[in-house]
Amino acid sequence: MRFSFPHSHAFPGGEVRVEDAEAAEGMCVVEFGDGIAMIGEWHPDGDDIHLSVPAYRTARGTDVEARRWRLVKDKVGSWRSRRSA
Repeated sequence: MRFSFPHSHAFPGGEVRVEDAEAAEGMCVVEFGDGIAMIGEWHPDGDDIHLSVPAYRTARGTDVEARRWRLVKDKVGSWRSRRSA
C-alpha cells in the first residue's frame, strides 16, 4: 500500500492519493510532495483508513512529529486526511 501526500506534510482536510487499496493491512509506504518517503502503518476501519506516520524531517529541514491520521473519502471520492486520536 502507498499513501502519497502532494505537500511536504499532512494536514487536516489535505488530499492524499491511496494506491494498491487491496493490499493487506500493516506496513506501507508514505511519501510527500517534497520527495521524502518513509515506512508507516495502516489499518482499515469500515470505509475509512487509519494511517500512522512516524516522525520525519522535510526536505527543507522542518521536523514533523509522529501522527495518526484518519483518511476518509470526500463527496467526489478523493481521499482526505483528518486528525486521529
